[in-house]
Amino acid sequence: MAAKQSEDSSRNERSRLLLRIREFNPTQLARTLAMGQGLAGLICGTAVTSQFLASNFHVNTPMLQSFLNYLLLTVSYTGTLLCRAGDGSFLQILQRRWWKYLLLGLVDVEANYAVVKAYQYTTITSVQLLDCFVIPVLMVLSWWILKTRYRPIHYVSVCICLLGVGAMVGADLLAGRDQGSASNILLGDGLVLLSASLYAVSNVCQEYTVKNLSRVEFLGMVGLFGTIISTVQMAAVCCLCTVYVCSVQLHACSDKTEQRHFH
Repeated sequence: MAAKQSEDSSRNERSRLLLRIREFNPTQLARTLAMGQGLAGLICGTAVTSQFLASNFHVNTPMLQSFLNYLLLTVSYTGTLLCRAGDGSFLQILQRRWWKYLLLGLVDVEANYAVVKAYQYTTITSVQLLDCFVIPVLMVLSWWILKTRYRPIHYVSVCICLLGVGAMVGADLLAGRDQGSASNILLGDGLVLLSASLYAVSNVCQEYTVKNLSRVEFLGMVGLFGTIISTVQMAAVCCLCTVYVCSVQLHACSDKTEQRHFH
């Protein structure tokens, strides 16, 4: 009896293995790998150009760079939502889930802002390596919210990732002490870690929305609220900069007036 059960279980395993082999689609795998590598290349290009602008031209516009991305999403995907009718229409989505997308847009905007801002204080190598901190945060959130379960090898990989993050922060701190700018480098590393944590929240919400609702809805609503939040934040920063410049000019004029009276 036991021998028969073992034979049946072995046959079932073989049939499952054969079924997986038959369902394996090399074209789909190649397409997925190509899309992943293309996305990695685009992210690398964004990182290099951000570092180049900050280092060579002293152009620090993290909010403007994010604003353009959200504006493109709004034009393409929000426009598609406006053409829908029924339950999946733009107005229905706003009535039911507007506050959720507002919070999600805020998280996504600040994540992009923090990582672009970090290029002013630390190196591109540190940004790219510390950005892997998103993996352990993402695993914790997926386990808690999406009820995803992982194998022991995944936890070992996360521990190695955390060790690498700690080693990178320590190396940057030592290098900053030698160059006399430890506080700035540490601030840049902190911004990258903050951005990675916010990206993890955004990615978990993205997976949930795409699987349960639709990709067009997620990109359209995040693009819309991201554009609004970026615009408000840019306007606030411009107002603060204007007030600061005016105060500096008034202070300089008052100093000149005092010097003239003194002479």
